[in-house]
Amino acid sequence: MTTAKPFPPALRDWVAAHMPGLDAYEDRSWPRSTSQVWHVSAGTQDAYVKISPSALDFEREVAGYMFAAAHLGETQAPRLLASNPDLSAILSSPLPGRVVRDLPLEPGVELSLYEDAGRLLRRWHDASAPGTSADRATVRSDMEDQAREAADCVRDVTPHLAADRIALVEAASQELPGLAEQLPLVYRHGDYETRNWLYDESTGSHGLIDFATATHGIAASEFVWLLGAVWSVRPELREAFFTGYGRPLTEIEDRLLHLLTVRLGVSYLRTGLTKDLDELVARGHLVLDRMAALQP
Repeated sequence: MTTAKPFPPALRDWVAAHMPGLDAYEDRSWPRSTSQVWHVSAGTQDAYVKISPSALDFEREVAGYMFAAAHLGETQAPRLLASNPDLSAILSSPLPGRVVRDLPLEPGVELSLYEDAGRLLRRWHDASAPGTSADRATVRSDMEDQAREAADCVRDVTPHLAADRIALVEAASQELPGLAEQLPLVYRHGDYETRNWLYDESTGSHGLIDFATATHGIAASEFVWLLGAVWSVRPELREAFFTGYGRPLTEIEDRLLHLLTVRLGVSYLRTGLTKDLDELVARGHLVLDRMAALQP
């Protein structure tokens, strides 16, 4: 059982200054050490307060909230109520709905939800300003790092993989920087997973939370988790998503997405082998098997 994270006194005082009569708080953190989130209330007023794990996360999340407020509706994204850089704290409004990951949904509802998710993300991407030369340099460095990681992984995992899986990892090590260089930048949400989607059953609306990784990047890189965990076995959900998004991926985008997902899978595998974590080993094999099955 996960122990509830204590509510720091300094944080409580800051929240109380913005929510007079603060009378309740409940730990809503994800089960990892860097997640610190609480649901707070003062009478009938509810909000969420979060401590960002780093100054960069805090800066990106505040910017993400401002962007969401400018371009998404009030039922599509929460609103920033207050922020405190000294505490790395963010106070935000609640958003109706439940987290989509592991939520049982009727097939028709699920398809509609994925279409809405694609539509919302396209609206987000279309509203973004072009990336700067500094943004391009950051993306270039990230892709080079991921390519090097794939190359490093090959040496460690070769005895554990079939030849076609090794070829995919080698392709990731060779192609990622060049593919990314050919594609434009957008302002990404950065963590567009179903754990950050909310579904309101009463209205059927789709909402989006958690902007801590919002930054400029390649649009296709938003979809790595979705491809590896969902779309590779549920192609109808991919089709629904891109119906909402309004366009399919280009050939270059599709190749980049495929190889970024390969890089993620081999990273899982090497980490699992190095740290003797069977769950990660199995996850790595699963992702790589799925990517191999999607090869033309």
